Amino acid sequence: MANKKQPRMKVAEQPPLTRIDNFLEVALGYSYEEAKIEALRCIDCKTPRCVQACPVGVKIPEFIKYLLEGALDSAFETIYEDNILPSICGRVCPQESQCEGACIMCIKHEPINIGALERFVGDYGREHNLAQSEINAETGRKVAIVGSGPAGLANAAALRKKGHDVTIFEALHEYGGVLTYGIPEFRLPKSIVKDEIDNLKTMGVKLMKNVIVGKSITIEQLKEEGYEAIFVGSGAGLPSALNIPGENYNGVYFANEFLTRVNLMRSQDFPSSATPIKIGSKVGVVGGGNVAMDAARTAKRIGADEVMIIYRRDMDNLPARREEVAHAMAEGITMNVLHNPVEIYGENYEVTSVKCEKMTLGEKDASGRRRPVPTGEFETFDLDNLIVAIGQKPNPILKSSTPDLKTHDWGGIITDETHQTSMNGVFAGGDAVSGAATVILAMGAGKEAAEHMDHYLKTR
Repeated sequence: MANKKQPRMKVAEQPPLTRIDNFLEVALGYSYEEAKIEALRCIDCKTPRCVQACPVGVKIPEFIKYLLEGALDSAFETIYEDNILPSICGRVCPQESQCEGACIMCIKHEPINIGALERFVGDYGREHNLAQSEINAETGRKVAIVGSGPAGLANAAALRKKGHDVTIFEALHEYGGVLTYGIPEFRLPKSIVKDEIDNLKTMGVKLMKNVIVGKSITIEQLKEEGYEAIFVGSGAGLPSALNIPGENYNGVYFANEFLTRVNLMRSQDFPSSATPIKIGSKVGVVGGGNVAMDAARTAKRIGADEVMIIYRRDMDNLPARREEVAHAMAEGITMNVLHNPVEIYGENYEVTSVKCEKMTLGEKDASGRRRPVPTGEFETFDLDNLIVAIGQKPNPILKSSTPDLKTHDWGGIITDETHQTSMNGVFAGGDAVSGAATVILAMGAGKEAAEHMDHYLKTR
C-alpha cells in the first residue's frame, strides 16, 4: 500500500567540503532499502502522467511495482524496453520538468524521486549484465549514424534491434558525445558511459571514431558505400559568443572547450596529461544553465578559490536543474544574478576583470520568462578567467560539405514529421535539429526517428 505521508527519501551525498577536492560522484544513490521506501510513496495512478511526460515513454509505475516486489530483473527490463541508458538518465535528466514535474503527488506532497529510482534499477542492471536485447533477423540493410551522443546511441539501438546493419561514426577519439565530453565525472562517471557503449557493441553495432562526417567523409560518399539510410545526431557543438570587447583575451574559455579539455583530455592532471588548462584564483561563468553550473563546479575542483555565476535574470529563472543549483551553492559557488557582461578588461592580453550592467526584469518574452532589462548601472568584478556558457548551436561542418541539406538560419537541420531532412534517406534528430537540449529529449528523437527509418528501409 502506498505511503503518501512518507517524506521524500533523500539521496546521500559527499559532503561539500570533501567533494570540491575530487571528481568522484557527488550523489551516492539509494540503497535497496531506501529505494523501496521511496517506491512505497507511489500511488500507482490509473492514468500515470509521469509516463506521458517522459520523452521516451518509460513505464514508470510498472518498473516501480516490480522494484517493490523484489523483481529487480523485471524492473530493469521494463525500463530498458524504452530507455537504453537508465543509469545515465537517472543521473542527468531534468526530472523536475518532466516525469517528476507531472507526478500527481506534487499537488499535496513532494513528487516521487523517479530519477533516483531509475538510477538504482539502472545500476542494478549494469552490475548484473542485464542489458540484453533480442535482435530481429538480419535485414542486410546498412545504416550510418553520425555522432555517438544520446540521439545517435538511441537511434542505433532501436535500428539494430530491428536487424539492420548499423555503424556509428564519431568525430572525437572517444565515444559518447556530450555524455563523455560535456558532463563532468562528478555528475556522470565515464565508466557508466563506457558500459552503455559496450552494450551496443555486444548487440552488433559497429563504431568508428576520429571520423568527421562532412570532412573525413561526406554524406554522398556514405551513400556510395552502400548506406541506405543515414541519421545525423551530431549534436550542438558550436558555442554562442557574448560578442563584447575583450572576448579574445587569454583566460576566456567557451564552456564546451573548457569541459572537453577536462572531461575528455584530463587537463587537470597536467603534466601527466598532454593538454594543459590554465585556471586562476577568481573565475566567472556567464550563463545559468546546466552547462554553466558544470563549468563552475569544475573550475572549483581544479583550483579556483572563488567562482561566481553571472546571469542576467534572477534565481527563479535559472534554467539549470534545481539539484545542480543547490549543489553549486553548497560548494561555495556565488550566484551573481541580474548582471550581464558588457566588456572584458585585460592587461597584456590576459583577463583582469569583467564589467557587467545591472539588470531588472520586465515583461515576459517568447520563452515565457520575464525579459532582462538594462538599468544603466554597472559593476566590475576582478577575474582571472571568464567561462562563457550561454548556449550552443549545431556545427556547420556537415552543412558546408552538403549543400542539399537544408538548415535554419541559426544552423539547426530542418526535418519533417518523420525526422527526414531535405535529402532523401537522410534523417536527423537531437540537438543537431533542436539546438542544445536535454539527454532524454535527444534520445526520444533518435528513437522516434528509428521507427521512420525502419519504415523507409522496408518500403524502398
